[in-house]
Amino acid sequence: MLEGIIRESIGKSNAKQLKRDGYLIANIYANGVENINAAFKRGDFVKAVRAKDDLVLPIKVGDNELDVVIQEYQLHPINGDILHVDLRVAVPNQSTNFLIPVKTEGIPKGLKNKGVLIINKKRIKVRGTIENMPSTFTLDISDLDREDSILIRDIEAPANCKIMERADVSICGVIKAK
Repeated sequence: MLEGIIRESIGKSNAKQLKRDGYLIANIYANGVENINAAFKRGDFVKAVRAKDDLVLPIKVGDNELDVVIQEYQLHPINGDILHVDLRVAVPNQSTNFLIPVKTEGIPKGLKNKGVLIINKKRIKVRGTIENMPSTFTLDISDLDREDSILIRDIEAPANCKIMERADVSICGVIKAK
């Protein structure tokens, strides 16, 4: 379980000091839950996120033990470090929007025909309860040839969930190399 601290002050100078000390600033929120301003050790947070095999990440902030989902994050434009993260509390039986990661498996046959794989959507917005959410959408891209793509309408929504993206949006595809 990932442990963090509650930030007493939410000012800019406090945030800068925490970042200098190796902390990651986080906001924890949900409908019907009081917002929590927290901070986690940057290395511990990255290790916990990489080690999780489910959508939900258990955390402990102060006296609160919560199950959260990573809703949004900000990266440094040059070195790629995580600057800030928004965590949504996974309230049981509450229908809400979640961003589900997309993973690809296989090597497209279009790469042998001078094509390039382009991934347009890394996460797909899905509405439903946390109990019905998949941990990822896994797409088999081995049949993609040049000028082929996988659209939102080509994937199946999980039971009791609804995909909130437009049906004609491309998730990934193989285009002709220049």
